[in-house]
Amino acid sequence: MRKPVDNVNRKDKPTDVAVLELVHAVMHQFRSQQYRALGGATDGLTHMEGKVLGFFAHYAGATQSDLVLHSGRDKAQLARLIKSLRERDLLHAEADDADRRNVRLRLTDQGQAMLRTLRLQGRRLEARAVAGLSADQRRQLVELLLQVKRNLEV
Repeated sequence: MRKPVDNVNRKDKPTDVAVLELVHAVMHQFRSQQYRALGGATDGLTHMEGKVLGFFAHYAGATQSDLVLHSGRDKAQLARLIKSLRERDLLHAEADDADRRNVRLRLTDQGQAMLRTLRLQGRRLEARAVAGLSADQRRQLVELLLQVKRNLEV
């Protein structure tokens, strides 16, 4: 059963839609469908926890401080996320050999499997999202979104 689209504050003409509100709505639909489709496969994993797993998959052995610098998120919030992921055996921590006060984080085998599942479902949804667009339209969409991103960079 499809969930109805929220039409609160909806304008009558497509050209009246604020670009970033539309981008937000698309990403909300994407994330919602991604996690809903996975059901129990993600064991209650949140979007932010998925992003943290992705960070440590890309930067294996990084620290919580590295994640704070990379994400710009609150240190306490990230500490809670990391603690939860460690308790669920998705992240493994080990003391840094050079400085025992630093903790290096890596995905466990279970964390890697969960991230693979998330990424696979993400690719499936992305293909569905751009279905009907030509290769040229997809390229143009990417270029336009990159320009919006550049415009917002400080």
